[in-house]
Amino acid sequence: MTSDHDMLWRRCTHLGRLLLPLVDQEPWRQARRRETLTTRGIDTAAGERMIEIFAALAAHAVALDASSSAAEFGALPLKAVADAATGKRDYELLAGLPDTFADDRDGQAVNAFRLFTYKGGQYSHRLLLLSRELRYALNIVAERSPTPSPTCGDIFRQATEVGLHQ
Repeated sequence: MTSDHDMLWRRCTHLGRLLLPLVDQEPWRQARRRETLTTRGIDTAAGERMIEIFAALAAHAVALDASSSAAEFGALPLKAVADAATGKRDYELLAGLPDTFADDRDGQAVNAFRLFTYKGGQYSHRLLLLSRELRYALNIVAERSPTPSPTCGDIFRQATEVGLHQ
């Protein structure tokens, strides 16, 4: 049986995976992001995967701070996730993660995030750039929302409306 904490993490990673495809409904946004990553010396595939896991980590940190269950995850404000992405220290985002990950890709991405966090220097700078890209992506999705204060649940609804797999 899956614990609520594991389910919460899965909801967070699902949010991270939906974010960039939602932003990329306007193809020029994807091209802009990829150009920015390349200009900053970040491989686009790796950078986009890091943005996904960064989104999951920020959402997870917000959920833990709010003592939210997996069932309550949808009510978390996107603004709080965006604020966590740029306002929390990198190592703060790593607190309270599951011991194991159902998806090996998530475990590998979290380990890469850990490595970037603890290596410092240029790696910390890359995380700063990725946090800005994440905040930008969250703001784009929030602007498209018909609700004035969009939530994580609104991301899931938007994804369903445009036919992204849930």
